[in-house]
Amino acid sequence: MLKRAFMAPDPGRVRLRFATRAVLGIGLAVLVCGLAGHSLVGAVTGGLAALLALFTVTDATVREQAVTTALLPAVGLPVLALAAELHDQPLARDLAFLAVVGAGVYARRWGPRGHSLGVFAFMTYFVAQFLQATPGRLPELYASVLLSVLTAAVVRFGLWCYERRMPPATVPAPPGGTGLARITTRQAVQATAGAGFALVVGQLVSGERWYWAVGATWWIFVNTTSRGETLVRGFRRFTGTVLGGALSLLIAVPVHGDALPTAVIVAVAVFGIFYTAALSYTWMMLWVTVLAAMLYGLLGVLSPGLLALRLAETGVGVLGGALAVAFLLPVTTHSVTDAWIQRALRCVHACTAETAARLSGTEGADPRPKVAELEQLLARVRLSVAPLVHPLNPMLGRKRRARRVLDLLDDCAREIRGLVAVAADPEASHDARLAAACWRVEAAVEALTEGREIAPRTAPAATEPALEHLHGLERALAELAAPLRAPSGSPLVRA
Repeated sequence: MLKRAFMAPDPGRVRLRFATRAVLGIGLAVLVCGLAGHSLVGAVTGGLAALLALFTVTDATVREQAVTTALLPAVGLPVLALAAELHDQPLARDLAFLAVVGAGVYARRWGPRGHSLGVFAFMTYFVAQFLQATPGRLPELYASVLLSVLTAAVVRFGLWCYERRMPPATVPAPPGGTGLARITTRQAVQATAGAGFALVVGQLVSGERWYWAVGATWWIFVNTTSRGETLVRGFRRFTGTVLGGALSLLIAVPVHGDALPTAVIVAVAVFGIFYTAALSYTWMMLWVTVLAAMLYGLLGVLSPGLLALRLAETGVGVLGGALAVAFLLPVTTHSVTDAWIQRALRCVHACTAETAARLSGTEGADPRPKVAELEQLLARVRLSVAPLVHPLNPMLGRKRRARRVLDLLDDCAREIRGLVAVAADPEASHDARLAAACWRVEAAVEALTEGREIAPRTAPAATEPALEHLHGLERALAELAAPLRAPSGSPLVRA
């Protein structure tokens, strides 16, 4: 797991830049708040607002990211005011929290922007509970949020906007539907019910730190769609919290809020959160737990007992989410996985067609955005298939077939990347055989997505690099037919 988190390939050093920019942006936001004369609570609020602004905004283009970032305070400040005004009214405070949970998850139906604004709204309410915000603190907290989001935006879109040099990718949305058939609607109901369970039981565990349980429930619904994905994410969240709590006992408790080592460890934790987020939710949660421990150390309340309480509340939150997805409007793994695999296969064909057009000299043909979209879709497929390949899954036959599907989809992506690299060479010429190979790829994709058989074919030896990649792509698509179907002809996830 450690090797996967820190030694996995990082094409273009995107994760490294993402994490380094986060440390810079959050550090500058805290510095700006300090120079503005804000208290420790104000500085912590600002740092967390900057973290969310840099972490949650994932729109397809830089322009859309800038618009979403500008909208964050418009959502966060009213929620902050609501949380502060209800600070001394427990029943109204709790009902408002559940309403924010439901609205935040439901907002995902509007794509990346709705997702970002929903997360920011929830976390603003959560931070208000974390810092015990009261109406008297609102002017300072408003200023902290505004200054920090502005500072994060200056870093992201001014000082270090590496996305401008990258082709924009269409961020895939969850499969649609209407009413309760829409996944975001079901998840909003599930998350609200799970959070209600976590809130009630969490308060029985601790009248002061109950909001940790609600937070745990909320976050296991982020970036998940099916019942299986949510259960796996909950398991990983609890595991990461256990590991992070153990690490915090070794480094956070001895530091006990000392300013210089705390600043260094916080910077390392922020880097770890951003660097490992795309690879391992367990490792990301480890660093989140360390960050929370360091912040509690700054506030002077950190102790081994507090870390144990955090673990207990996390367990309550995970249990609440698990019960909700298991028994309330469940979204089955098979329906979601099938939809994502079909989208990935169609994108494989789109990448091939666009590359062939470029090789034939078609003006404006550029396969790079399609390749970026394919990478995102494959990441989504891996997340969806994660319950099937999890070590605790007892269905060994299904596990083997799921791994085979992932391996073959990775082979497709590798051949596509090689094909695009060939097409980028200005000396590359069009071969008439490319068109025929592309037609065969299209036929293979249609057969896979429609459940038809793919006629086996032995590809001739290719001398052109582009043809070699296309023949490799054909082979991978043909081999996908077997693991995608059970012997009875049913899809992979229904085996």
